[in-house]
Amino acid sequence: MAARRKGGVAGWTDEETEDLFRRYTKTRDPKIRDQLVMMHQNLVRFLAGKFANRGEALEDLVQVGVIGLINAVDRFDPERGTKFSTYATPTIVGEIRRHFRDKAWSLKVPRRLQELNLAANKAAERLSQKLGRPPTIRDIATEVGASEEETLEAIELGNAYDTVSLDSKLAHEGESAPLTLAEFVGDFDGSLQNIDTYGDLKQAMECLEPREKAIIYYRFFKDMSQTEVAKRLNISQMHVSRLQQKALKRLRELLVE
Repeated sequence: MAARRKGGVAGWTDEETEDLFRRYTKTRDPKIRDQLVMMHQNLVRFLAGKFANRGEALEDLVQVGVIGLINAVDRFDPERGTKFSTYATPTIVGEIRRHFRDKAWSLKVPRRLQELNLAANKAAERLSQKLGRPPTIRDIATEVGASEEETLEAIELGNAYDTVSLDSKLAHEGESAPLTLAEFVGDFDGSLQNIDTYGDLKQAMECLEPREKAIIYYRFFKDMSQTEVAKRLNISQMHVSRLQQKALKRLRELLVE
């Protein structure tokens, strides 16, 4: 066997690697293919490492990259004079990116919008440098050749790429027991059931005298005390109390009617 030299793959010289590819091209021997795949594992790991810290485990990305590596081995033609690592890199990277498009989105998003989201993000980076300012939706839409509505939808759907658990801790400085995201999520608003009643109440208030209407407004909509209302209307607190009782009685009658 030829003397091995530095610069080869996994201890193999470039000449030995090329010879293996020629033999595989002629024989399609699965054992030779397995050997070629094993020889280029470091290339896959190196490329997968560029996509680390994006929510996917490195080992999972390596496994996906190996699929791209196998495809590259099967398609590579050593007679074209191209170095295998140069030929295989786009195939491996493409497989990893396809994995992110198809599998890493937390919510199901149509492929068309996934691809448009990626294109829009890249266009936004290019335009920011070119224009010297954040691009508008119209700028991005023109750049990617899509409508403004489609572009905006694709950008907004980028939020589906990753989700946050409701049990996530929202720690703030000075808090001994951090709150969870679930504690900030809105709950059912029972007052919505009373919207019709509010409408009836508004109509009923229109039937009150101006001073009675003012007292109800200040007391129950502005949460003012009787003393504050008395000062505002320049009357005694006792007078406010009597007018309030009279107004409430009148409102009850009107609402019953």
